Amino acid sequence: MKKRTIIINCLLILALIATLAACGSTPKKPSTGEVIDDSVITTKVKALLAADNLLKSIQIGVETYRGTVQLSGFVDSREVVEKAVQITKSVQGVKAVKNNLIVK
Repeated sequence: MKKRTIIINCLLILALIATLAACGSTPKKPSTGEVIDDSVITTKVKALLAADNLLKSIQIGVETYRGTVQLSGFVDSREVVEKAVQITKSVQGVKAVKNNLIVK
């Protein structure tokens, strides 16, 4: 009976370790927390861009990966590009901005 209890405890510990390891990040795969943080950043950036009078009618793509935000799309002027980058940098958690906006 004692051996059985030891084996069950070992199996439970191994299952717990495997579960915790699955939530960790790797160089190619972000952790669960990083994915959630990135989605929060993306949502905040999109909301601020939509709330700005200069930018609300323009389609700007926003993607975030590990705190780096990528802006993409076509805009009418350099002023719009600068404003979008400025708004994006103001969001907490943004580490860098990749500006792929193209002025038509």
